[in-house]
Amino acid sequence: MTTFKDVIRQVKAGIREVSVEDARGRQGQALFLDVRETDEWSQGHVPEALFIPRGFLELRIEEKVPDREREIVVYCAGGTRSALAARTLQDLGYRNVASMAGGFGRWKEAGLPFTVPRAISATQRERYSRHLKVPEIGEAGQGKLLDSKVLLVGAGGLGSPAGLYLAAAGVGTIGIVDDDVVDRSNLQRQVLHTDASVGRPKTESAAATLTALNPDVRVVRHDVRLVAANAREILAPYDVIVDGCDNFSTKYLVNDGAVLLGKTVVYGSIFRFDGQASVFAPRQGPCYRCLYPEPTPSEMAPSCDEAGVLGVLPGVIGLIQATEAVKVLLGRGEPLVGRLLTYDALGMTFRTFKVRRNPKCAVCGDEPTIRELSDLEWSCHFTPAPEPAVTR
Repeated sequence: MTTFKDVIRQVKAGIREVSVEDARGRQGQALFLDVRETDEWSQGHVPEALFIPRGFLELRIEEKVPDREREIVVYCAGGTRSALAARTLQDLGYRNVASMAGGFGRWKEAGLPFTVPRAISATQRERYSRHLKVPEIGEAGQGKLLDSKVLLVGAGGLGSPAGLYLAAAGVGTIGIVDDDVVDRSNLQRQVLHTDASVGRPKTESAAATLTALNPDVRVVRHDVRLVAANAREILAPYDVIVDGCDNFSTKYLVNDGAVLLGKTVVYGSIFRFDGQASVFAPRQGPCYRCLYPEPTPSEMAPSCDEAGVLGVLPGVIGLIQATEAVKVLLGRGEPLVGRLLTYDALGMTFRTFKVRRNPKCAVCGDEPTIRELSDLEWSCHFTPAPEPAVTR
């Protein structure tokens, strides 16, 4: 009579096993596949491992790993389920598969690094259920969002929709820097605020709205104007900076500070019926100064009061900024790095321009001249046409 031990012995004879030390040496090259159950995964797993419980392996592996030449190291708790999984993968045509002998238990005993995922509470599981069902997000991605920190520069037209959707998505910490108070003229577009908020600090009004929407979110108020003297301290704790400011001085300050600190900026700009968005990621693409090396002369830019803006326009651009911020935090998709997205509300058209990093850029170029932050004397933002600095 054939026993289970006989079956496992036959299976292991037909697959390749590697020690935890050998598996450790393949990190960065091989895909680690965890075939344990959810409760085991939540107690710790190999960093960057792909999680597919053994019972779902045949159903999901081809979608998750379409390349059958990919090197895969399968592991479980002790090495039995991973051996069976490795045999299954071989039967499915995967040609470079190994089972990690001793499993995750031996990995931990060897003192090798492992990750304990953020615990998702029952309430959070209900709140973010639609995220958890998306394979590209799941519990691991939602945990990343809950552990992330995003700074909103401005709680106005762009910061309002961006803040609302980042809070709804479960970004754990949202900082808001703004020294203004709510004016009734803001309410046509700044949806974080209500008529009852008129006269209150924008950060106070915004914090009340965001925490009412999602109590998971911790809102950090910075009731100051962002200037060279405080920019580094304010920007430093955050993973992503959402630029929703409306003046040149702050835009250049945010850009320069982000480059010097190695922070990613999700840029947005609006003017009457037109909007722009991009992502400036240091060492991955251009920065704001690559696009606009110098601000538009003040005599060529209308005042903020004179220019005006369609009330719904910042909603479109702000949501694009929120989308890009979430993609950057999750490490998913293709953010607008090296691309400028423009939107014409009257024509309802979007266009994308390629943006090149300028090797002579004063802050991110090969020989930068800006090494310290400074303030520009400017009060109103007007974005010039993109053609001089971009290619289609």
